[in-house]
This record gives sequence, structure tokens and C-alpha cells, in this order.
Amino acid sequence: MKKIALYARVSTSEQNLDAQLHALREYAVRRNAVGIEYLDHGVSGARDRRPGLDRLMAEARRHAFNVLACTKLDRLARSVRHLTALAAELEALGIDFVVLDQDINTATPAGKLLFHVLGSIAEFERDLIRERTGDGRKRAMAKGVKFGRKPKLSDYQRAEAIKRRAAGETLSEIAKSYAVDVSMISRLAPGFRAPFDGDAAASGV
Repeated sequence: MKKIALYARVSTSEQNLDAQLHALREYAVRRNAVGIEYLDHGVSGARDRRPGLDRLMAEARRHAFNVLACTKLDRLARSVRHLTALAAELEALGIDFVVLDQDINTATPAGKLLFHVLGSIAEFERDLIRERTGDGRKRAMAKGVKFGRKPKLSDYQRAEAIKRRAAGETLSEIAKSYAVDVSMISRLAPGFRAPFDGDAAASGV
């Protein structure tokens, strides 16, 4: 009986593979073939090396299946370079490549042509998104928007902590009131700890 490799991938752990797997399993049934599933969950398609894909290619080289199927080209790879490298190796191994949603089948001349055209478009769209994201980030930074992790203490809390420390409160007391580490309070200003070393030592901080 013919064996078909069914490859599915999602980029984040919040997404699921159900829709892809449903379509792929139905395809295997229609072809009266055994479906062998290879999955990558929470892995970017920009990465050439992925656990599921690596296992798929290793078994392809052992001729474990006759056809590789996925739902969309970008599930398998996000660059023309990677797509064409995979397609070339699959062709050398005598394995047909089928993309369900884009009606690609590299067993036909038309399928091979469409594969390369859509691969180029996918890479172009990805480059556009990266460029737009970068431009948008630069514009936001120019307007004063800050990126990265949100500070645990606001500017007001930082100023207040410095005043409290100067008034004689211990580092541990201040840190506990803000639910942060003592080290964060001690780093609020250069030399912050020095004038109060005796008090900190007495309090066990």
C-alpha cells in the first residue's frame, strides 16, 4: 500500500494542528494510502531545522513513503531557497510533493512550475512584512514608544522608593511592599546602598 508523509506545522504553542491534520488525513484516505504524520508544534517555518521535518527527511532518505503532503507551502518552508532544496532532494529520492490548498503536485510539469512561483511569492510577502514591521517600529520609537518588557516599577514608584530608603526604611521592607527583589531596589541609583550599609546589615539585608 502507498505511504504518504503528512506534514503539519504551527508557529506558536497557542495554535493547534487540528485543521491541517483533518485535511491531510482525508487526503490519505482518498488515496487509499497509509498516512505517516510528522508534526512541528510552535516552530517557525523560517527555521530550516525542525524536529518533525528533520525526522521526515531522515525517513524520506530511507524511502519510508512515496509522497509528501502538506496543506500550504509555508507550512513546509518560508524561503524559496529552502523550498527548492527540499523539492530537489525529494525529486532525487523519487518522492512526489503535494500541497493541498494550492493544488500543487510536483509529479506534473504544471505542478513544478506553480511550486516555484508560489514559493517566490511567499518569500516576497515575508520580506515585505519584515520591512513594514521594522519601519513601524522605527516610527513608534521616534515618537517615544518603548519596546521590550514592561518595567516592574513605575517612575513614580522608583522615586518614592529612593525617598523611603533615604528616610531610613530597609531595602527588604521597600522591596516587599512593591513585590520585587531587594537587588532591584539597591540598583535604583549609584551608591544607593553605601550611606545605609549599617542599617542594611542590621536588618539582615
